[in-house]
Amino acid sequence: MAPRPAPDHKNPAFLGRCVDQAMARSRADLVIKNTRFLNVVTGEVAEGDIAVCGDRIVGTYESYDGAEEIDGRDLVCVPGFIDTHVHCESTLVSPMEFDRCVLPRGTTTAICDPHEMCNVLGGTGLDYFTRAAEGTALDLRVQMSSCVPATHLETSAATLSAADLLAFHGHPKALGLAEFMNVPGVLNKDPGVMEKLAAFQDGVIDGHSPLVSGRDLNAYLSCGIRNCHETTTLPEAMEKLRKGMQLLIREGTVSKDVDALTPALTAETSAFCGFCTDDRNPLDIHEEGHLDHVIRRAIAGGAPLAHVYRAATWSAAQGFGLADRGLIAPGRRADIVLLNDLATCDVHSVISAGRRVTPELFEDRPAVAPVGLDSMKLPPVRAEDFAVPANGPSGPVIGVGAGKIVTEHLTMDLPYKAGLRHPDVARDVLKVCVLARHGINRNIGRGFVKGFGLREGALASSVGHDSHNVCVVGASDDDMAVAVNRLRQLGGGFVAARDGKVLGELALPMAGLMSLKRFEDVREDLIALRDVVRAMGCGLPEPFLQLAFLPLPVIPHLKITDMGLVDVDRFELIAA
Repeated sequence: MAPRPAPDHKNPAFLGRCVDQAMARSRADLVIKNTRFLNVVTGEVAEGDIAVCGDRIVGTYESYDGAEEIDGRDLVCVPGFIDTHVHCESTLVSPMEFDRCVLPRGTTTAICDPHEMCNVLGGTGLDYFTRAAEGTALDLRVQMSSCVPATHLETSAATLSAADLLAFHGHPKALGLAEFMNVPGVLNKDPGVMEKLAAFQDGVIDGHSPLVSGRDLNAYLSCGIRNCHETTTLPEAMEKLRKGMQLLIREGTVSKDVDALTPALTAETSAFCGFCTDDRNPLDIHEEGHLDHVIRRAIAGGAPLAHVYRAATWSAAQGFGLADRGLIAPGRRADIVLLNDLATCDVHSVISAGRRVTPELFEDRPAVAPVGLDSMKLPPVRAEDFAVPANGPSGPVIGVGAGKIVTEHLTMDLPYKAGLRHPDVARDVLKVCVLARHGINRNIGRGFVKGFGLREGALASSVGHDSHNVCVVGASDDDMAVAVNRLRQLGGGFVAARDGKVLGELALPMAGLMSLKRFEDVREDLIALRDVVRAMGCGLPEPFLQLAFLPLPVIPHLKITDMGLVDVDRFELIAA
């Protein structure tokens, strides 16, 4: 069946149809018959038909007939899930493929920050995402990327001023200002920071405040920042909730916070919580799920079932000013997830804006041409480019832990010869370098990292938050050069090399961040690449995403950019 055209909510004729269908004077456009549904206001599981007119629910708790009917017997309905913070780029596929990947799993609204693409392409990235959002089947909302560049400690390809962002203010898919990572800029009243915050006081301003507390947190919140997805401990979560900050509980591919934060989600706090995925690849979505996985995990961790669903739906909507959704109730947007089981969030089928989610729903979407296909401006490299000069054997080493983007600031003695420090593979210490790729300079930041487990070879990635320069880790300078040079030829992506040969790769030619393939194909490529990297000795579940967070100088404690090692706690560059 062809999808129904979106109704005009300001048309009296549409409202009249809603009244007639709610009163059962005429058949509803769609009815889910003989079903049960979770009322996230009362927490009860109610019985009765759900009637839909156009994209709007018009009847509950009563009996209805529909022009189209779904047998809801043995199913339970819940409101559509809302991902409160996601970088579509981190799924490694286009927004249209993200749409096709997550909507059938119940994510009917997603609030994205195209921060990754904007750091590579600037305003072109924002324009691309707003155009894509106009065509997705799910409701994709776009936050204006607030920190481009993210910091002065790395080379970004672009700059977005307050004026640049305001050019998109008022766009029907725009909500406000995306995660404000520059906490020092806020606390020190940086003029450019203050200008951006002032410009978006009438919208939703997302936070990014890991480990910020006390008066610093008070000052940060006083600028109109509403939420945080970077909370990782229960005490941190409770302080933020006490101060009125919406807690966005994250479960991504690398950053997994649900287990630690589930105790914060209670009957008292659920109205101030939400869930997000932030950075999650299509392999994890296929194997575990999207927000359905997050909901499952929170319930299994002991959070009250009805309040988990409230956080994933109504509370999320309220926090972003989306008052038209989040409830199965008359007058609300008809985003409905039909479940086989509430406790396990086992998705049977999905209705998005009153339309059944089937493969055919995605066929009529407008095409959006890819952008940023020439973003890799890195010159060829040689093995000697990765030499690490030092004054002695002792120095800083980045400590990586599986599933964590917070890194340790270690000090270790490493092999030292002729003024150079070298990796110590026996102690799992490898070389790590970040190379500027935007054609602005030829910077190379050099250092060492512990925790990847590679016994030989090298891994290279053009995904490196937030400026997305090339990051390479390896036991061999020769293999590091092979991996980086292959990355240049691909136009960006992931590469694994050993003994002078490329063993596995995934091309990400759109801004060096996203594939042009279907998400199913990217998933299969990731499986093959994961097997290659495991055979090289790496035990990290997602080594390339772990690699991508090493250049992120807004997350404690020690990171590396194209400018060198960054002591994030002091927010300054240090010697390798």
